[in-house]
Amino acid sequence: MTQGLIPGGSLGTWETRSIVATMIPILIVLSILEMGSGLVLEALEETYLANPTLLVLVPVMIDMGGNLGAILSSRLSTRLHLGTLDFSVRDRAILANVVAVIALAATIFVIMGFAAWGVGFIIGGELSLETLMTISVVSGMLLAVIAIFLSISMTFVSYKMGLDPDDTTIPIVTNVCDILGVLILSGVAIVVL
Repeated sequence: MTQGLIPGGSLGTWETRSIVATMIPILIVLSILEMGSGLVLEALEETYLANPTLLVLVPVMIDMGGNLGAILSSRLSTRLHLGTLDFSVRDRAILANVVAVIALAATIFVIMGFAAWGVGFIIGGELSLETLMTISVVSGMLLAVIAIFLSISMTFVSYKMGLDPDDTTIPIVTNVCDILGVLILSGVAIVVL
């Protein structure tokens, strides 16, 4: 268990100056990385315009990976502050949270497969339900696994650096998952199509 949290007995500081000093460099780097996500979308514009039904999945993939990671990061950070987090594979609470995130991701991305197919049916899209379901579920589950890994590792790294994971993990996880969501969706779509 993480009793005492860091050598000074607390985890970071809640002073505005400290939070801003920690977050400014992180936000600058993440903003630059977010531009990369837009460049990827622009480079794959032809793929998406040839299959407009895929455009339904783009905002969901960008949003949901970060949301899943933020949920887990928030729960881990809370346990860290309470002193009940044990960075161990035997920690049943971490395992329960991971299983919950996987189950939530499976539910969301199956529903999104059906939703994308429904929109495609209305607009006359050519992609089958099987194709859209494969793209949605495979890319969504890959993204969920990455979001879980990022959440746990960023919480641990923040803890080891003496930073408050409330300040660092959610921005990092959500932004990285935004970028990876576009890359994974695009990669799976290219392989499946």
